[in-house]
Amino acid sequence: MGYSAATWPIAAAMLPFPGSQDAHPAVWLGHLSQVAREGFTEVDLTDSWLRIGDLDDARRRLLTQALAEVGLDPIAVSAIRRSVLDPVDGEANLAYSHRVLDAAGEMGATVVSFGLHRPLTPAQQRAFWFWTAQGPVDPTDDATWRLAVRRLRELGAHAAELGLQVSLEMYEDTLLGTSESAVRLVGDIGLDNVGLNPDLGNLFRLHRPVEDFLTAVERCLPHANYWHVKNYFRSEDAAGNVVSVPAPMAHGSANYRRAIEIAVDAGFVGAFCVEHYGGDGLTVSADNRDYIRRMLAVALREPR
Repeated sequence: MGYSAATWPIAAAMLPFPGSQDAHPAVWLGHLSQVAREGFTEVDLTDSWLRIGDLDDARRRLLTQALAEVGLDPIAVSAIRRSVLDPVDGEANLAYSHRVLDAAGEMGATVVSFGLHRPLTPAQQRAFWFWTAQGPVDPTDDATWRLAVRRLRELGAHAAELGLQVSLEMYEDTLLGTSESAVRLVGDIGLDNVGLNPDLGNLFRLHRPVEDFLTAVERCLPHANYWHVKNYFRSEDAAGNVVSVPAPMAHGSANYRRAIEIAVDAGFVGAFCVEHYGGDGLTVSADNRDYIRRMLAVALREPR
């Protein structure tokens, strides 16, 4: 695709902003203006902020106008915690996901990220950091696997009709919860426009043993078409106790300098999406964007 470090698309997630589904469009404009003020030109329309698949035509046009007014390209949409394998809401989530694809196509997105993670449990909602409490665990039997393949392939086929990529977000205790399982699932779906979103920060932060970060990068990035990135300080003592807290990408315990080099060498050409939990997540995201551009310049061997 020929991106340089300066032109590579790096989107801001809308995670730092509160859910605004029923807000006046002036609220949307205010949030998006802050993103643009931090120097972003691309945005991920994260559905914890706004569910574009549930907007009527008139409000979706108002959102498009707000994006154009501040100069943001809605390059991606991330559908969060709407698993098509949810034991209660799986079919409803599948229908929702189809609506998201239609809306994303209308708004000019290029990729839609879906995951298999479910809503936070009450214990996770009470925790200071939700990943420190156990969340839902998906079964791994053959019937569940086949259902995942069938429903995600259905979404991928719909996306292909719209000229969209589907990216599958990695998350613990789902069929996308390890690098090996995630790569296998994409392979079984078998569509050229369905790839991985190797959001390995979701796994790296867990207060339990985790697979080696760079080993997972090497396994996943050849199959990736979009990439949520974030970092954490992670500490483990001799007794196996683990603590993790969010960190800027340049300073956290996962080595993103090497990860980005591996990605470029593997042929990754997808957009990045910068995320951060806690504090001023938008400012940290902007710093992460600048760090990624520096690392891309190194990985692409651009002259100084």
